[in-house]
Amino acid sequence: MAEERKIWGRNVCLSGTGLTKVFGLGRHKTVAVDHVDFSFYEGEVVSIVGESGSGKTTLAKMLLGLINPTEGEVYFQGQKRDISTHKKKREYWKNIQAIFQDPFSSYNIFNKIDKVLLDCIHMRGGRNLPKAKKVEMMAQACSFVNLKFEELTNKYPFELSGGQMQRLMIARIFLLMPKILIADEPTSMIDACSRATILDMLMQLRNEIGMTIIFITHDLGLAYYVSDSVYIMEKGKFVESGSADEVILHPKQAYTKRLINDVPKIYEEWDLSTV
Repeated sequence: MAEERKIWGRNVCLSGTGLTKVFGLGRHKTVAVDHVDFSFYEGEVVSIVGESGSGKTTLAKMLLGLINPTEGEVYFQGQKRDISTHKKKREYWKNIQAIFQDPFSSYNIFNKIDKVLLDCIHMRGGRNLPKAKKVEMMAQACSFVNLKFEELTNKYPFELSGGQMQRLMIARIFLLMPKILIADEPTSMIDACSRATILDMLMQLRNEIGMTIIFITHDLGLAYYVSDSVYIMEKGKFVESGSADEVILHPKQAYTKRLINDVPKIYEEWDLSTV
């Protein structure tokens, strides 16, 4: 399976050493991420898999620069990341973006869809483009995700269905063209048909521009289907990593084996003894 996937390059685009996040103090402290090391490559599709509370979403927020690490460093394109000012953070966000689990909380309810898309064009330096060109770009982005811009203009995101809002988030990514996309459970709140469509759209984006995609998920099936590399996370640590085939088909760690055994199989009797 992994052999069929296209790897764009072997240059590391995002890496971390000893990355750690501790919440609280003393007896009340919680180590959410515990000294993890990783290297993600250009054009690679990575899945970070773990149960709720394993630390994967906290790690994603540190990679995005939404929360600061307690220890450790993040490196972007081989250089130590510097997001010490708002200007530097905005520059970093041109290259790394996210799609979150809950589309309903991902938009400012006071902004119409036109502004959501225009902000992406402006962020990529297109503020001075003619209005007609901006409309053309927004229509093209919507068409990429099978939406019609003329049916969306002057509407608010909350007027759309959950699946349409997720598609609109991918239209934003189409306009921004970031080098890295972090997708935190991006299909968990939508139906199976829309889920497959959205995954195909993300894979198409990766194939067209060589974007690195990092899935944050508890879904081993999704991880195996889309990933070049899989990292298994337990209690803030990476306990196993490797190619999708190595980790999912030939797991070495007991935790990974339990995660795989806990996936219900349609044609087999369910074993609930591990629950």
